[in-house]
Amino acid sequence: MGRSPAAPPPGFRPFRARAGSIRGPGGASGVGRGLGSLRGRTPGSSGPGRRMPARRGSQPSRRTGQKKQRLAEAEQLQSPSDAAQSPSPKDPYVGLPTTLGPQRSIYFSSPKGHFTRLGSEFFDQPAVPLARAFLGQVLVRRLANGTELRGRVVETEAYLGPEDEAAHSRGGRQTPRNRGMFMKPGTLYVYIIYGMYFCMNVSSRGDGACILLRALEPVGGLETMRQLRTTLRKGTACRALKDRELCSGPSKLCQALAIDKSFDQKDLAQDEAIWLERGPLGPSEQAVVATARVGIGYSGEWAQKPLRFYIRGSPWVSVVDRVAEQEAQA
Repeated sequence: MGRSPAAPPPGFRPFRARAGSIRGPGGASGVGRGLGSLRGRTPGSSGPGRRMPARRGSQPSRRTGQKKQRLAEAEQLQSPSDAAQSPSPKDPYVGLPTTLGPQRSIYFSSPKGHFTRLGSEFFDQPAVPLARAFLGQVLVRRLANGTELRGRVVETEAYLGPEDEAAHSRGGRQTPRNRGMFMKPGTLYVYIIYGMYFCMNVSSRGDGACILLRALEPVGGLETMRQLRTTLRKGTACRALKDRELCSGPSKLCQALAIDKSFDQKDLAQDEAIWLERGPLGPSEQAVVATARVGIGYSGEWAQKPLRFYIRGSPWVSVVDRVAEQEAQA
C-alpha cells in the first residue's frame, strides 16, 4: 500500500492470463468462467478459438462473449450429417415402436401417403379381375383406441351383378339392404347371415357387382383378433383359437376385425377406420386357384362357375379344392 511498483527489468514480457487457466472456488474458472471447456472450432474458423486476455473490469463483456461462443458451438453440433439422419417432423417414423401400446398405420402418418393405400382406381375394374387383384393386398382395420389390425387377403369370391343367380343383386333388384352393391367401386356391402354373423363385400365396376372377402392371413394384431373372436363367436368359447382359425372364413374375419353392419356403404378408398394397402408381394398367376364358390347350391349352373379365387398352399384359406388344384397343375 503506498509503494510505487518497481520498473520491470529489460526484456520482461508481461504475463497474459489464458481463458480458463485461472481457477476460482470449486475448480470453476475465475476468468472467462466456463470457456475452458469450450475451446472447439467456431463456424468459419480453421483452428482453436482465440485466446482472450484477462482484463480487470471486463466481466460483462466476458459473459457476452461466452454466450456468443456457446451459441456458435451449439450451431456447430447441428452438422449437415446429423440433420440428414434426423427425421423431419413431416416425415413418417418407420422404425420399431418404442412402446407396446396401440400402433398406427404409417400411411396416415404421412401427408404424401407414400405407403400406398389403394385408392378408387384400384377398385374400378370388373369383378373377376378385381377378385384376383385383391389377393396379396393387406386389409387394415383401425379400432377406436387406435390399435390397427392387419390381414393379407388370401381368398375372394366374385359376384357379377344382375346376371349372376348367386348375387344379392340378381335380376337387377335394388333394396335398402343391397344398396352398397350399386354404389361406386370400393363401397362396402356388409350383410348379416343366420341373424348373427356378418360378411363383407366390396363393390366393383358394374351395377350390382361385388367381391366377397372370404379369408385373410393375419399379419398384425393377432392377440386382439383372438380376443375379439373369443368374445363374439358362439359355441366353444372356452377353446383357444389357433392363428389359422382367426380369419379363415368371411364371418370369422368380420369378427376378428370387429366389422358389423355399421360399416355398410363405407368407402374403402376414403374411410379412416378401414382401408386396403398394397401388399409387399402379390401371388404369381400359377399360385392362384380358380374354383366354385361356397354355399350357393341354390343358384343352378352358377354354383359351378369358377368365381372363387385363393392362394394355393395358404393355410388360412377357408375351403381347399384339391381337384381344382390338380387340374390347374395338369
